[in-house]
Formats: sequence, C-alpha cells, structure tokens
Amino acid sequence: MSEGLFDMPGAPAPARGGGSLADMDHTAAPLAVRMRPRSLDELVGQQHLLAPGSPLRRLVEGDQPMSLLLWGPPGTGKTTIAAVVSHQTNRKFVELSAVTAGVKDVRQVIDAARRDLARAAGAVETVLFIDEVHRFTKAQQDALLPGVENRWVTLVAATTENPFFSVISPLLSRSLLLTLESLTDDDIAVLLDRALADERGLDGEFELAEDARDHLLRMAGGDARRALTYLEAAAGGARAKEAGVIDLETLETAVDRAAVRYDRAGDQHYDVASALIKSIRGSDVDAAMHYLARMIEAGEDPRFIARRLVISASEDIGMGDPAALGVAVAAAEAVRLIGMPEARINLAQAVVALALAPKSNAVIMAVDAAIADVKAGKVGPVPPHLRDAHYAGAKKIGHGSSYQYSHDDPRGIVPQQYAPDVIDGTDYYNPTRRGGEAAYADRVANIRKILRNRK
Repeated sequence: MSEGLFDMPGAPAPARGGGSLADMDHTAAPLAVRMRPRSLDELVGQQHLLAPGSPLRRLVEGDQPMSLLLWGPPGTGKTTIAAVVSHQTNRKFVELSAVTAGVKDVRQVIDAARRDLARAAGAVETVLFIDEVHRFTKAQQDALLPGVENRWVTLVAATTENPFFSVISPLLSRSLLLTLESLTDDDIAVLLDRALADERGLDGEFELAEDARDHLLRMAGGDARRALTYLEAAAGGARAKEAGVIDLETLETAVDRAAVRYDRAGDQHYDVASALIKSIRGSDVDAAMHYLARMIEAGEDPRFIARRLVISASEDIGMGDPAALGVAVAAAEAVRLIGMPEARINLAQAVVALALAPKSNAVIMAVDAAIADVKAGKVGPVPPHLRDAHYAGAKKIGHGSSYQYSHDDPRGIVPQQYAPDVIDGTDYYNPTRRGGEAAYADRVANIRKILRNRK
C-alpha cells in the first residue's frame, strides 16, 4: 500500500470513530494539526458554508451520506473539514495522497470500507479523504466511482484547481461541490489568538508583539496553515531566548524573511503599492521591479498586488496596448492557481509587460467623464429607434421602427443617432497617438464623421 495511505500513522486500525485526525496524539504534532477544529462551530471563515441548514451542516449534524468536493486555495480548511466530517459523524477516517497513491490503493480502501459496512457486529462507515485530487489520472478517478455511487465510502476530495477542468464529470456529478475562500486577516488573527491561548497550542506561554502580528498576517496571505507554522517557529525562537514575547526580530529570524516595516492600515503599505503603480505608469521597469520585490518580501497578499496590476492595465495603459489587460488578468489567475512563492514569477512578468507598454489614460478619462454627466442629470430618453422592439405592440408606439441595421451598410456603420439628445455629439473617448491607440485615434475620428453626417 502507498505511503500516502493511512488510518492513523503508527496506530492500530481505529475503532468506530477512532480514525479522525481530531483524535490524534498531539504531543508531537505540528501546531497547525494540534489546533485543527474539532467541530463545525470551531471553524474560522467559510461562513457561507456553515449557515443553518447548509449542505455541510446537514452532512455533519444529520449524518447524511454524501460526497464532497472541496475547491479552494491552500490553508483554507479543506483537510479540516474532512476531519470534522469524520469526527462528528463518528466515522473511520482514511486519507490518500494523490501524489503517492495509485488505483490499487483506491480499490483497497473501497474494499475495506465495504467489509466494514458488512460487519455483523456494528457496521463502520468510512470517510475517504483525497488531497490534491486533481493529480489523479482519469483511471484513478474512475476507480472511485463505485465507492461513491454505492455509498461504500463518504468521499471528501480536495483540490486547488478548477474541478470542472481537473475532475471527471461522473465524479463531479456525484459529489457536492463546495467552494472555499481565502481567510481574511481577521480570520487569521482569530486563529493566532486561539493558538496562543489554547492548551492544545501554546497555552498562554507567549504574547505576540503587535508589529510581529502585522508581519505574520501579511506573510500568511489568507493561509491558516502557513500562519500557524510561522507562529510555531517563532515560538521556538522565543523559547530558546527564554523570552515571553514573540517580537518582530524573533519572527523574522524564525521564518528567515526580513520585514518591510509598513503599516497595513495606511502609511507605507499604500505608499509602496502607490510607488509600484506610479513606476509602471512612468515606464520605469527597474523601479517597478524593486517595489514588487519589497511587497513580496514583506509578505504582501499576492492577490492585492495582482488586483492593482489589473487596474493599472486599464487605467494607465488602456488602448495604448489592449493586450496588457489580458496579461494582468492572466497573472491574477496564476496567483490563484499556483500561489506563492512560484506566482512571484507571474507577477514579475506582468510588471515588466505593463511597465514597458505604451501608456494611455483615455479609457478612464472617458468613463469618468460619462459618469460625471450621468450624475449631473444628463440622462435623456433613449432614442425611439433604439428601443426594444421584440414584443407585441412595439411598432404601434414607434419603438425600433426606424432603426437601421449596421451590417446592411457596406461600411458597417450607419449615420444614425445613438446617444440621447442631451449628450448627442459629446466626445468622451479621446485617444492618444501612443502605441496601438494611434490606429484607434484614426478609426474613431472616421466613425464619428460618418455617424454625425446625418441627412
């Protein structure tokens, strides 16, 4: 059997309910394992999955047989939910790693689960947890189907990748898909406080300095496991120094990462982010790379960086290089799929592309000018020929009756009025002559000439 398969490491086969990770001997377990919630009520975050009557609560509290597919970023509670399902429903817990397990291992677990269900003296149900199920081949996923379909096992499968692309349709259709979200800083702070005080954790041995807490939250990036792992390492450093406070220096030493001291509530947190965007706007690729590196080393949430790049792609580049938005969005998607530290490469590529792209703010100027007019009350009625004509009686009131179909004109443009009277003839979009926008400048001038040459 694969080394990725276990009921309880180093323990005999558990009795009914004995296989849950929540029941492990925690004396030598990592802090993240020791602090793993024992019930749904102890879960932090994922409130959209925990409402009364939700499928997850029905499964756990009503002990209803169903299989789950958990999709979300690392450290959001996928393994925890699997353990809670096992513990609170009093089932045996078996884990397979998609990295090491094969079809033989899958079939072996399912066969054992069938035998447990058929016991004359008390049937035992099994929760089969598979981490990184997207790494399973089609054959391996197919091997799960009999166990899921016949409910010989309660499958809880976890993935960080879009299951609609990485999980076979039959397995997807037989499982309840639950999407997990990255934890907020407030969620992580709750977990840190709990770990510092709880007897399963550090049991009040240490306090956490405020600047160390801020740095730890930045480095966590919404990942609970990472936050608790760093806290445990820092606690070891403080214990070696016989200190009762985990300060910033101790934390930095423990995780081997220098803190860029900026305040997340304002000040340098936003100063550095502003400097990154302004360096991109100013086409200084080297300065932009410096500020990106500072944010990464400070443990800044990579999703925050990616969002700023997506905004910059339209705000500062726009039609100067329309492909820039696609580059920024692709980088943001890469951050979601891959995570740090590898996603730093995707962010760096986007920064280089955006910094070197031709710049234009014509798009943001256009939309803001249009919004300003709308707010000023310039919202005249839609011209009658543009109104919806797809209902009985529309022609009787003149809706759509004189509309001219653009594709019927050899130019693809018909000289008719589109804007309300109050803003007819207003130019919102004023393209520059930089980069690819130069071609759009010529085109928009020709189009406006045709549109306004009405007889």
